[in-house]
Amino acid sequence: MSTHSTNSDIIRQRLPAVMVPREEVSLWSILKHCIGKELSKITFPVVFNEPLSFLQRMTEILEYAEHLNVADQLDDPIERMEEVCAFIVSAYSSNWLRLNKPFNPLLGETYEYELPELNIKVVFEQVSHHPPVSAWHAESDHFVLHGTINPKLKFWGKSIEIAPEGTVTLKLKSRPDVYTWKSVNCCVHNIIVGKLWFEEYGLMEVTNQTNGMRTQLNFKPAGWFGKDLHRFDGFIYSQDKEKLRFIYGKWSDYLKSVGADDYDEYMRTHSQRFRVPDRPATDSSQPSTPRKMFSKLNS
Repeated sequence: MSTHSTNSDIIRQRLPAVMVPREEVSLWSILKHCIGKELSKITFPVVFNEPLSFLQRMTEILEYAEHLNVADQLDDPIERMEEVCAFIVSAYSSNWLRLNKPFNPLLGETYEYELPELNIKVVFEQVSHHPPVSAWHAESDHFVLHGTINPKLKFWGKSIEIAPEGTVTLKLKSRPDVYTWKSVNCCVHNIIVGKLWFEEYGLMEVTNQTNGMRTQLNFKPAGWFGKDLHRFDGFIYSQDKEKLRFIYGKWSDYLKSVGADDYDEYMRTHSQRFRVPDRPATDSSQPSTPRKMFSKLNS
């Protein structure tokens, strides 16, 4: 007895071809003419891409969108701000060890995605090709989220810097709150020689346009030996610039929030500068950043 299956019955379990080793491609022969230039117009070998469109990659920012659903149901504006910050920081976690760039979308290309368990729908569209600009809109029973992103890439000899220009706006449906923020920069190191690694750094300000409350988060550069890699900290401020909460953590691992008084007490009793602690890993799947590894990467 013979059997057959239709295309709809086949689920692809792997890519049709093995990826070409990067060692066989000379990236320096391409980049040596691009120092200080904007890289969006430079053609790269396909070996440096992951099999995703940039629009598909962007949907990953909604992986922890349940924080926004929770924020919409909280009465305390400070707790709502904490949940919004948790969502924003969690969006960076999908970048952990993601060193390949996605494919550039075509002008007019769209991508739609739905999360049935959270009743969230999102649509992305490439609205400009030169410069590349993507616009997106996400909505659930609790929030409306939309924004644009215009990534600027520059090559600086040993690294590539990505500045994701664009503003994100969040509107909660059960509250009058409207939040806005911009993303921080990303830098990929050891482009020519050594093991690739990257960091997120810069100052992010999350503003509640309704009540004037804002959060300033400082995503710290790794520095030598990677002592501040992935770390961030900052304060939630009232409209009158009073410190309300201190937020800290590692975007690849965790986020914590404490009262501003507790932070001040810590600083009074500890002479050294506050440093975001490492959380003990509970299993082998937790990311770790041993100091010896980064000393080798930077050597």
